[in-house]
Amino acid sequence: MSNTLLITSQYNAVYSAEDINTVVNLADVIWHQHYTPIIGREQVLYMLDKFHTATAVNEQIHEQNFQYYLIQYQGNNVGYLAIQQRKQELFLSKIYLLSSMRGKGIGKQAMEFIKEQAKSLNCEAISLTVNKHNTDTIAAYKKIGFVKTGEAVFDIGNSFVMDDYLMSLSL
Repeated sequence: MSNTLLITSQYNAVYSAEDINTVVNLADVIWHQHYTPIIGREQVLYMLDKFHTATAVNEQIHEQNFQYYLIQYQGNNVGYLAIQQRKQELFLSKIYLLSSMRGKGIGKQAMEFIKEQAKSLNCEAISLTVNKHNTDTIAAYKKIGFVKTGEAVFDIGNSFVMDDYLMSLSL
């Protein structure tokens, strides 16, 4: 029997300052691990400072209606995700795992959790954006049924852009 069948992840809603700091600390590790080869160190530092500070995450939760969840495995925080309902669609803003936790089925279970959240909110689809050069992640999304619906370039300031594919999964 495969170990991936035995993995059970938990998802804890993020509200407290302590949980928000946990997200910020995870983001710092994960973004340097995963995104530096894709977008470079300077843009990683800029994006962490712009989108993944305690202030930014707190504002997303309390003012922009994002729901953050810590992903736990065997009692340890191994990643996080953030979703936002947009009418009949659930926007998957963030889903990140520590590199040591990838390939174990945790991300797949997290997507099932996200689907459950979308269905409970009567959403018809889950949408997301993904960097065009994030090939492994794009392949993983396609494997679970996401389709590319477009492309977008977002100016995020300081002469940096997010050059993304738009993807969607019908429920």
